[in-house]
Amino acid sequence: MSGTLRMQDAPPVADGEFAFTWADFRRIAQIVHAESGIVLGDNKANLVYSRLAKRLRKIGLRSFHDYCEMVQRDDGADERQAMIAAMTTNVTRFFREAHHFSFLEKSVLPPLLERAKRGGRVRLWSSACSSGEEPYSMALTILGLMPDAGEHDILILASDLDPNMLERAEIGLYTAAQVEPIPAELRRKWIAAAKGDGAMGFEVTAPVRKLVRFRELNLLDPWPMRSGFDVIFCRNVMIYFDEETQNGIWKRFAKVLEPDGVLCIGHSERIPASMPFELAAQTSYRLAAGGAR
Repeated sequence: MSGTLRMQDAPPVADGEFAFTWADFRRIAQIVHAESGIVLGDNKANLVYSRLAKRLRKIGLRSFHDYCEMVQRDDGADERQAMIAAMTTNVTRFFREAHHFSFLEKSVLPPLLERAKRGGRVRLWSSACSSGEEPYSMALTILGLMPDAGEHDILILASDLDPNMLERAEIGLYTAAQVEPIPAELRRKWIAAAKGDGAMGFEVTAPVRKLVRFRELNLLDPWPMRSGFDVIFCRNVMIYFDEETQNGIWKRFAKVLEPDGVLCIGHSERIPASMPFELAAQTSYRLAAGGAR
């Protein structure tokens, strides 16, 4: 039997609690792609069902058809946002892909921090910050080199399309297991025991927070930033986009990077040779001479 006939004749998920057809899946995939750029292939049907079934249960709907109708109404914006958030994989940890932070510490940050000491401006961007571990790792790396960084014009923009993740990130509370990857000396200086007896027993301290600004931002939407960045982290994000969307975002990153600026990407991602970047270190690229800016 052909794949098309099988998909027409059988539901995407067998024996599901909620009615879910291939038409429902395709409709959801179209909405998710239009709103976020995320591509959902047919092999993601079970994932879509399992993640959105929680939303249907909470709202009190009985079918994915009704859910699609709801999210596409004029008053469905909040639920569309919740749907996109449910589809986003928020896998992160402090100092994930440690080679990027080593590259920052040894090669990228020293001249930037010297510039800051002379009164210059330094800007970094964590473009998919999830629950905050990535931008706080950037801040900790800066503070390891320059403990008074907060007294200079140094700032990390931390953005994400999921407001729930941003709320968690701004709170800055983590478990013992979550803070364990932070190098011991940085953890001792800049991470403190949290007040109360909750499971989230550690918090980032005020000097770390001072360097980070959290903002809600969908990478597909217009970017409000007008000034250039010295460093951009966009790691393990492009793998969810189609090639056309990826190429558009690479070009936009090039436009907001300062000359000789650095872009760090995920280990499974690649920047096409046609883009104005040059490999500088493992999955780290510099804006090429004569780049987009």
